[in-house]
Amino acid sequence: MIDGVKIKELKVWEDKPDLKQDIKPGVLMEVLRDDDNLMSKFGQSNFTIAHTGTIKAFHWHKYQDDLWFLASGKAAIVLYDQRKDSLTHGQTDVIYGGTDDYKLVLIPVGVVHGYKVLSKEPCLLFYHVTKAYDSTNPDEERIDPYDKEIGFDWDLLKEE
Repeated sequence: MIDGVKIKELKVWEDKPDLKQDIKPGVLMEVLRDDDNLMSKFGQSNFTIAHTGTIKAFHWHKYQDDLWFLASGKAAIVLYDQRKDSLTHGQTDVIYGGTDDYKLVLIPVGVVHGYKVLSKEPCLLFYHVTKAYDSTNPDEERIDPYDKEIGFDWDLLKEE
């Protein structure tokens, strides 16, 4: 795993079925807690929806950490460590998540990241950041998804 990346596997509590109704009741998850020690500080929370085959990549931040939670659908998160002083410099990791595979992924400053939606249903992604967005000076450096230095083959990630 890329140095500094952390994954919190989420515990899912199934709601008790209501015997008077013939429905699946739902679930509850604690996604992020102050005692997880994952955020150096709170900046803002965001929500995005992406559809089958969508690739949202690549970008990285100079000042903020990201915490990603795939709430539904399935996606592959692709991380690339471009930090010259990192023990895992040049390493690429793929982390799968989404429906029935719930986790929270901490992406540290300087780690390039993006994702591809693999499910037929839309992917709902919540992400929390340690610095609020500033449209006059955005902390987001973009890199082409097919950048030759990263060299990631998105075609290896097949949709369901």
